[in-house]
Amino acid sequence: MKVALFVTCLVDGLFPDVGKATVTLLERLGHEVVVPEKQTCCGQMHINTGYARQALPLVANHVDAFADADVVVTPSGSCAGSIRHQHPGTAREHGDTALADAARAVAAKTYELSEFLTDVLGVEDVGAHFPHRVTYHPTCHSLRVLGVGDRPLRLLRAVRGIDLVALPDAETCCGFGGTFALKNADTSTAMLADKMTAVATTGARVLTAGDSSCLMHIGGGLTRLRSGVRTLHLAEILAAT
Repeated sequence: MKVALFVTCLVDGLFPDVGKATVTLLERLGHEVVVPEKQTCCGQMHINTGYARQALPLVANHVDAFADADVVVTPSGSCAGSIRHQHPGTAREHGDTALADAARAVAAKTYELSEFLTDVLGVEDVGAHFPHRVTYHPTCHSLRVLGVGDRPLRLLRAVRGIDLVALPDAETCCGFGGTFALKNADTSTAMLADKMTAVATTGARVLTAGDSSCLMHIGGGLTRLRSGVRTLHLAEILAAT
C-alpha cells in the first residue's frame, strides 16, 4: 500500500525523529511511504484560536496536497482530529461547499498512526523491541476527538521486552492545549505538575504518547525537574528493534 505521510508542523520543525520513525515503521511493515512536498500546517491552531477564516487557505492547501493519496497517516491525534472534524465544518461554515466536500473526502481517508496500524492494517505486533519501563499518556484529542481508545496500549503491549506500567489518572489533561498553555499559563503549569507527579509514581523511565505537542509540554517539565524520565513518541518505540 502507498501511504501519504502528513508530517505536522511540530514534527517537521522540532521533532523530525518522529517522522523518520513513522516512515521506518511503515516501510518495515511493507508499505511505500510518500511525503507530499506541498503540505504545510493544517490550520488547527488558527481554528482553535478563533481565526477560522484565516485557516481556509491552509485547509484548501491540505486538501490539494493529499487529494490524490490512497490513504493519509499522521503521527498526531491532534492534527488527525482537526482534519477529520474541523476542516469540512470550517469550509462549510464559511460558504465554501466545494472545499467542504473535498475536505470531507480527504478526512475520510486520514488516520492517526495507531488507528491505521490496528484498524486498516490489522496488526498489533509490529516487530518492535524496547526493553525499558514505559508509561503511556493518552492525549486529549486522540482520546476525546478521535476515540482511539486502547489502540496505542494494544500496540505497546505487543512490544518485546517492554515493561508497560499504567499511568494514574491517565485521562487527565496535561495542560498543554496549544495556545491554552500561553493564555492560561498558571492553570497549565498546575495541570502539568499533577501530570508529572503521576508519571513519577510509576517509576517509568520513558513516557510515551501519540502527540509530540503533549510530549513537548510534559517533557519540558520533566527535564526542568531533572527527573531522569525521557519522552518518546509512540512511533519511536514501535520503530525500535
